[in-house]
Amino acid sequence: MELFKPEFGLIFWMFFVFAIMFIILAKYAWPVIIKSLDERAAFIDKGVEYSRNAKKELDNAAANAQSILAEAQKQQIEVLREANVLKTKIIEEAKQAAAVEAQKVIDAAAVSIEQSRREAEMQFRKQVSALSLEIVERLMRKDLSNDKAQVELIDKLLDEMQIKN
Repeated sequence: MELFKPEFGLIFWMFFVFAIMFIILAKYAWPVIIKSLDERAAFIDKGVEYSRNAKKELDNAAANAQSILAEAQKQQIEVLREANVLKTKIIEEAKQAAAVEAQKVIDAAAVSIEQSRREAEMQFRKQVSALSLEIVERLMRKDLSNDKAQVELIDKLLDEMQIKN
């Protein structure tokens, strides 16, 4: 039973060693341990402060991003509106240019048709003149064989010329 009832000497030396160890630890080890704990607490406090600042910056950045996004949406709407106006303007200009070009084509076609008509008319006149001359030549040979018919024809032609002028 000696384990349960230690002797006074054992208790004294255990207390003496404990006291020496306590003093040594209190003088050398605990200041280092407490300093380390204080540094760790300061580091943790700095980390907490840093995380608070980071959260504030994140909130500010989120608010800033929302305002930038809203501004970008406004600008997008404005750009789309301007693009729509520009599209309408370009379409109108293209329609006007097409109308002008179509009018030029129509005018050129009209001029071409008019030239073709004149050329056809000139050809027709030449053919009619040639046929008329041929007919007149044949008639003249037949009718102008006497002097009286020649004089009547000349008088008739002169009267027609006077009427035209």
